[in-house]
Amino acid sequence: MNNNDIVKVFAPATVANVTCGFDILGFPLENVGDVLTLKVVKEKQIRITKIEGFDLPYEASKNVAGVVIQKLVEDLEIGFGFEVEIEKGVKPGSGIGSSAASAAAAAFAVNELAGRPLKTKELVKYAMEGEKLASGISHADNVAPSLVGNFILIRSYDPLDIIRLDSPADLFCTLVHPHIQVNTKDSRKILKKQISLELAIKQWGNVAGLITGINLSDYNLIGRSMNDVIIEPTRSILIPMFDKIKEASIRAGALGCGIAGSGPSVFAFSKGKKMAMAVNDIMREIYRNIDINFDLYVSKISPKGAFVIKNGN
Repeated sequence: MNNNDIVKVFAPATVANVTCGFDILGFPLENVGDVLTLKVVKEKQIRITKIEGFDLPYEASKNVAGVVIQKLVEDLEIGFGFEVEIEKGVKPGSGIGSSAASAAAAAFAVNELAGRPLKTKELVKYAMEGEKLASGISHADNVAPSLVGNFILIRSYDPLDIIRLDSPADLFCTLVHPHIQVNTKDSRKILKKQISLELAIKQWGNVAGLITGINLSDYNLIGRSMNDVIIEPTRSILIPMFDKIKEASIRAGALGCGIAGSGPSVFAFSKGKKMAMAVNDIMREIYRNIDINFDLYVSKISPKGAFVIKNGN
């Protein structure tokens, strides 16, 4: 390698949990994410030189991308340093994997400049270091889909076992991000530490049904299974108009509706783009009526995760 080695990487925003799959299910969105530029430098240090979009720490040890790069440099015994530029396309606190997008892009970029010594799935554990810094928990349901693409099931965390599931061809996601901030650490603190066996059985059935529905492209089964009886009842109180959005979306024909990650974003699945756009209009109207600023996205489940935008000078 030489001092002119440089790579620009895109990593997509993601929806974690997918209603009933807390910490074990996630998928990436199309056309929204973070861009990270990584440049090799002689000095063996990591310097974040530019952050666009949001006010985030420049100190590498306090930045999610920085800690991911540090860990990879250490484990791969890389003998040079990096300059880092981050373009934030995913708002922090949005519930669609802001920290995960930066962490995934960082892991992918380092691996690219190091000659790809690691497989993409092997990068997930490094990207999880960024999630640990951001939320205190090393969860993979955002970083794994942001790196690998498509639906991701984390079958196990110890050892880490990641399974990629192809999305049904006509499955669309409509997502609204109200401009309020829900901190992931705080939203985890309010969750119950224990649940009844009865609720656990219901949740297990829904998770199994959702995964089966995805595998069989059974849209009705996907819809019947999008029922979170453990996390949503607690977290939904943090999201303005959640119940109304969910009820109106399903009444209009959406397969199901739930919280994206820790919120405040809310997503719905639909069969076909026409229905997804109708749900988009419903979400827009609800938030317009209560005078909350918001962003709206209509997307298929992205079949790819992080990728190189530009290699070299």
